[in-house]
Amino acid sequence: MFDWYRLSFATVSHHSCSFYRWFCVGCGDHSLLILRPFNEEVYNFLSSAGAKYGVGFWKPGSGIIHQIILENYAYPGVMLIGTDSHTPNGGGLGAICIGVGGADAVDVMAGIPWELKCPKVIGVKLTGTLSGWTSPKDVILKVAGILTVKGGTGAIVEYHGPGVDSISCTGMATICNMGAEIGATTSVFPYNHRMRTYLEKTGRGEIAALADEYSGLLVPDEGCEYDQVIELNLDELKPHINGPFTPDLAHPVSEVGAVAEKNGWPLEVKVGLIGSCTNSSYEDMGRAASVAKQALDKGLKCKAQFTVTPGSEQIRATIERDGYSKILGDVGGVVMANACGPCIGQWDRRDVKKGEKNTIVTSFNRNFTARNDANPATHAFVTSPEIVTAMAIAGTLNFNPETDYLTAPNGEKFKLEPPNGDELPAKDFDPGQDTYQHPPPDGLSVRVDVSPQSNRLQLLEPFDKWSGDDLEDLNVLIKVKGKCTTDHISAAGPWLKFRGHLDNISNNMLIGAVNSENDGINKIKNHLTGEYGGVPDVARHYKASGVSWVVVGDDNYGEGSSREHAALEPRHLGGRAIIVKSFARIHETNLKKQGVLPLTFNNPSDYDKIRPDDKISIKGLKTFAPGKPLSAVVKHSDGSEETLQLNHSFNETQIEWFKAGSALNRMKELQH
Repeated sequence: MFDWYRLSFATVSHHSCSFYRWFCVGCGDHSLLILRPFNEEVYNFLSSAGAKYGVGFWKPGSGIIHQIILENYAYPGVMLIGTDSHTPNGGGLGAICIGVGGADAVDVMAGIPWELKCPKVIGVKLTGTLSGWTSPKDVILKVAGILTVKGGTGAIVEYHGPGVDSISCTGMATICNMGAEIGATTSVFPYNHRMRTYLEKTGRGEIAALADEYSGLLVPDEGCEYDQVIELNLDELKPHINGPFTPDLAHPVSEVGAVAEKNGWPLEVKVGLIGSCTNSSYEDMGRAASVAKQALDKGLKCKAQFTVTPGSEQIRATIERDGYSKILGDVGGVVMANACGPCIGQWDRRDVKKGEKNTIVTSFNRNFTARNDANPATHAFVTSPEIVTAMAIAGTLNFNPETDYLTAPNGEKFKLEPPNGDELPAKDFDPGQDTYQHPPPDGLSVRVDVSPQSNRLQLLEPFDKWSGDDLEDLNVLIKVKGKCTTDHISAAGPWLKFRGHLDNISNNMLIGAVNSENDGINKIKNHLTGEYGGVPDVARHYKASGVSWVVVGDDNYGEGSSREHAALEPRHLGGRAIIVKSFARIHETNLKKQGVLPLTFNNPSDYDKIRPDDKISIKGLKTFAPGKPLSAVVKHSDGSEETLQLNHSFNETQIEWFKAGSALNRMKELQH
């Protein structure tokens, strides 16, 4: 029998389960966040579950999981899966780290093979040397501009070439981390001396020595070929800033001001934010501090609000010891908790009203609409920590630190010098507070429970099995127009407190998606009553009335965070299928795991044939087989019908998940 508490807790997954009972527990996509007093019951559950089943636990305040992995667990050549789309951060240490849904992680620890369609390999050849204002962040910002948010889908991105040696280990991690923004399966760098130094500085000298011994296996094979090659000359690469509203809209910093004026984007920078799992290394903080100190020396402080988010307790303690925190604070910055914070919407922003048009610049990884502050009018731009710092000081998007001057309080004009920052601390890292909880020698007497009165944690019954028949006359809940990320499907921010309670968090389902019928957000027609309501409200009414439904969507549906609730919520509220032009990889798998049918139009233009008041029947399920398309009979309200071909990527094992009602249901069946 599987020990579900132990399995799910070991991954700090999005959810855990006890046979058919689900604990949808989480503190955010990235798992390791500061827990305030109102999080006590969640913390107690995680802590006691770890103690009972012999699993160590990184306590609140430890930092962001990707930073913890880089500092403690990743090493050259390891293959690791993690329950977040930015798991590939570990590629900065030559590791093959792939983001998956929480159920995939549970499978692996239950001894079930994890499957992935063999990816293509995109080679990015780097020549030249990074220097001046150009940073590792600019490499991935440039690549994102070339490949777009879906150009890396179904591919591993492998960086190689002589330019690699000019990038620090943590810089390589930054590049790999943001590979999620181009849809890549993962990204990886070859082993080199920068990785060896980082391993030694983080107490893993023995691993470095072993990697040196087998270094020939940790670099590209001689004469290897790639499915696609991109070449970047780092000598010519300029600082970039991407956005707004999408991380692949790339602009050189020197041009973004003019582009903003042309497009009517606000030039005033209201807030600059540095840190997150992407850019909170010692080097990042040092380069930002070097920019801040130049301003301070001239008597200047930030015109914009400025926040600093260390990625781990080790980074927080080290930058405090070495004076970086003081410099960043003196220039006007606020050093926040070692957590994801505003990067995933945990930001109680009060300087602008919702709907007020404004600009922020961040060193985070993604900038989808309303992601950071829940304000759809916020124009968020992604760039390096040093450019964020410079723009926060200048207070405007129309500032290029390579050429433009600042004015000191005494009237003196001066230009910022290119930033500098030590790759690693000369005095080694300060580990800070000990936030790791070791498992007790014997935890069998520890009790793990969930209060029935909790609105944070919930025990749920399993999803229903497939009836054995085709799905007839499904309502179209919503036909989504344009970009629909997992943030649109299951919003973060204040909703994260309900991650352990599926029914409560389902009240955010698709509230950020645009309805093609009226271009409205969270406003759809209930075809049983004729009235308009919120998406979750209409879905609940359909479910209570015994009416199943489908969602129709556009390209790259479900891009972004590997938010498993974006699949759990539609299933919980009565959804049976999601029919789109194309899917993001992790979300497609997550839907399969929960017994939902992720289907794609054989002809993408068939999307235009679906009307909001249609009834859709999905045919061919009795002979459901890998590679065999299904069909949709679409009944229009005028009495006409048409049949559309629907493709799928199910294999035999995944079809068994569907028939059983979910992957976990199938795992239970196999126990008998």
